[in-house]
Amino acid sequence: MPDSIVIIPTYNEIENIERIIRKVFSLPHDFHVLIIDDGSPDGTPAIVKQLQKEFPERLFMEERAGKQGLGTAYIHGFKWSIARQYDFIFEMDADFSHNPDDLLKLRQACIDGADAAIGSRYIKGVNVVNWPMSRVLMSYFASVYVRFITGIDIQDSTAGFMCYRRKVLETVQLDKVKFVGYAFQIEMKYTTIKHGFKIVEVPIIFTDRTEGTSKMSTSIFREAVFGVIQMKINSVFRKYPEG
Repeated sequence: MPDSIVIIPTYNEIENIERIIRKVFSLPHDFHVLIIDDGSPDGTPAIVKQLQKEFPERLFMEERAGKQGLGTAYIHGFKWSIARQYDFIFEMDADFSHNPDDLLKLRQACIDGADAAIGSRYIKGVNVVNWPMSRVLMSYFASVYVRFITGIDIQDSTAGFMCYRRKVLETVQLDKVKFVGYAFQIEMKYTTIKHGFKIVEVPIIFTDRTEGTSKMSTSIFREAVFGVIQMKINSVFRKYPEG
């Protein structure tokens, strides 16, 4: 059985979904793909079901009723992947803001000794394409803020392009992860480090979507700002056994 699964949450990604799946399957490593769809009304699940006929042993989909949040989608996908014993479990967006070619670099970083690898926009300057300056600054200084509050040395703490070794996700008590947006990504990295795992940042170029609609909202950003403080406070009273 292949060792790698790429989890891609979707909501109304009909413009991108077939291209992103075919691109992942074209890579020179046998990745499986798990789509977590939150009731997309635009026909995204129907496209995936058609592709499952072409890739019956490589492409999987879990359909959920309605939008339940990015964090819960990934938790669902993590549990699904752990149960099937994948060694390397990836997070990736459907909209090509994450270059599928970089999956190979993230996997290699974990093979080389990391417990988790981040596709980082900020480890070597600011590598973001097609974002307005206001959003670049918001994202960059969100990571500065996270470092200040939590003390973790991660340059891109809100990054959503990740590779985890299975042992990390088996250890971090997924049911205790509470946040759903930007703060979910922060909480996962913070918890991973608190459990004693090693995270490395791999430089990538992030290109904003050209098809479909962004899911970013003010409420998601607000969750990150206030959630980080609450997460830090809660961590004082929580034990983190090392994996």
